[in-house]
Amino acid sequence: MGDEAPRDLQELIERGDTGLEHVRAIADAAIEEGPAAEGGRLVPLTELRHSSAVLRPPQVLAIGANYAAHASELKLRSESAMTIFSLWPNSLAGHGQTTTWPEDLSSQVDYEAELGVIIGRPARGVHVRDALDYVWGYTVVNDITARDIQFSEAQWSRCKSFDGFTPSGPVVVTADEIADPQDLWLTTNLDGHILQDASTNEMVRGVAEIISYLSRSATIPPGTLISTGSPGGAGYSRSPQVFLRDGSTVTVTIEGIGSLTTHCRVI
Repeated sequence: MGDEAPRDLQELIERGDTGLEHVRAIADAAIEEGPAAEGGRLVPLTELRHSSAVLRPPQVLAIGANYAAHASELKLRSESAMTIFSLWPNSLAGHGQTTTWPEDLSSQVDYEAELGVIIGRPARGVHVRDALDYVWGYTVVNDITARDIQFSEAQWSRCKSFDGFTPSGPVVVTADEIADPQDLWLTTNLDGHILQDASTNEMVRGVAEIISYLSRSATIPPGTLISTGSPGGAGYSRSPQVFLRDGSTVTVTIEGIGSLTTHCRVI
């Protein structure tokens, strides 16, 4: 693609359908012709290092208490309106990376498997029936949370926005490859133990309703990442409680998208 290549996903999204089709055509041609055609080789995904699924999102939004089981286990009120908060961009991290946090800042760092939704074009005043047409793609998010900070402050942004607390990836699957975002299975594996195991059909408010609701008050710009909430099974609610520790490895998997692994270090 030479100089025509988009420098990142954000630029690809901003190029619209034409840009995506151009990239697909070049990728298909490279696979069909084989690496010999360019004098190089196709690099397997396993040999690549991953960045965050999104690098320059105009905003990262999160929906709280969007699974009844999760809201109940954390003793959160079921509000008549959505619980919405922002995640700071410094929290973004990629598949296979190591997330660190200071031992004296939090001792209750928890995992949260979430479906990530990436908006493809400006969404303003969108009806629920049309909302999925504004989705560019889907990814996996682990909404890592410092619970002791979460329950000591009136807002949820800081407790979820430590450096590296929002891993996403390993890939973004375009919307046409996901027939129904409310029919996907999520699991969380912490050090070999399955601790979350649920379907996106258990969301209190589905993806389409989330997009429609957010778009009523403000335009959602292309490239926005929306983390749609986590099912039951959080470590905070378990007896005994289970938290991410120094040396922990946590993998969040969503069928049809992939598995997102994060290594943990306490410093």
